[in-house]
Amino acid sequence: MASELMSNEIALLAIFLLSVFVGFEVVSKVSTTLHTPLMSGANAIHGVILVGAIVVADHAKSTLEISLAIAAVILATINMVGGFVVTDRMLQMFKGKPKRKKDSGDDK
Repeated sequence: MASELMSNEIALLAIFLLSVFVGFEVVSKVSTTLHTPLMSGANAIHGVILVGAIVVADHAKSTLEISLAIAAVILATINMVGGFVVTDRMLQMFKGKPKRKKDSGDDK
């Protein structure tokens, strides 16, 4: 029983490490012009994660479960809002600077 549990944990750790390396390689190969759509997709995923954290918080029973669920909701909210702020800043870079009208010197 203990060795079976240990092998499951090792398999989960291996999957986690593999996903970290694959994710890093995929994101690092994205060109700079595609980072904004990538961030928008990541923000959508973070919204789903936030909904999942809220559902888990609703089903929490013990004090430890409730505190961990509340922490998950808070961290997911910070992550999602921060992602939207960064995406907004990235989109602002694509907008041109507003053109000023030349002053004719006539004050009316």
